[in-house]
Amino acid sequence: MLVLAGLGNPGPKYAANRHNIGFMAADAIVRRHSSFGPWQKKFNAEICEGRLEGEKVLLIKPQTFMNVSGQAIGEALRFYKLGPEDLIVFYDELDLAPGKVRIKTGGGSGGHNGIKSIDAHCGKDYRRVRLGIGHPGAKERVHGHVLGDFAKADQAWLDPLLDAVGEHAGLIVKGDDSGFMNKIALALGDTAMPAARKKPSQATPAGQKPGNNSGKNPGKNLGKKQSHIRQARDTAPKMPASGPMADMLNKLFGKKD
Repeated sequence: MLVLAGLGNPGPKYAANRHNIGFMAADAIVRRHSSFGPWQKKFNAEICEGRLEGEKVLLIKPQTFMNVSGQAIGEALRFYKLGPEDLIVFYDELDLAPGKVRIKTGGGSGGHNGIKSIDAHCGKDYRRVRLGIGHPGAKERVHGHVLGDFAKADQAWLDPLLDAVGEHAGLIVKGDDSGFMNKIALALGDTAMPAARKKPSQATPAGQKPGNNSGKNPGKNLGKKQSHIRQARDTAPKMPASGPMADMLNKLFGKKD
């Protein structure tokens, strides 16, 4: 038996928060697979039993708040006499771009309080499915970012991500973590990438007009070009001021006084 835990905060106030993407992933698995029954309350959590790839699976959404998620998950593991090797946790990851997914076993919490709590109650050697929500760019904005709702524009990657998690969850149960991540990447395509995809070589440097490929300092390059022109002019052979050739040129073009 395996326990698949999705992390989040309970109640409608938090339902659409970025911090609740773990809950969303658990719900997506239940929607996709008819073997799962209805959600029930047990272990101070919502639980749902079913099968994936022939393996009995318990899905769990702790109804304690995020910071004490480990209490409910630890209680479930002890009840079924399971260890951390039988646990897979889905949660939000600030340090991954939106829509990116990475899986690892063990390691640090990365500052995630739900993971800290599970580490304390269950040990660290469980698999962690990190679902990228992106970083707001400044440390002081992190709290508002994770407890803020997904924006309308996020649905472009969030919906296909959750659908793919639900569809391919069986690969995780089989231990094929690489296969699972590949399926997610294929399902999302470019939707998980930032909107600006222009390569640096294609970008227009500040202060340079489009189409001018003169580099970072066009004024400096122009000065060099003019210097080369002057040098070529100064080193060109001098035409004689008098003589047959000068007389002929004067007749053709007219001599200026």
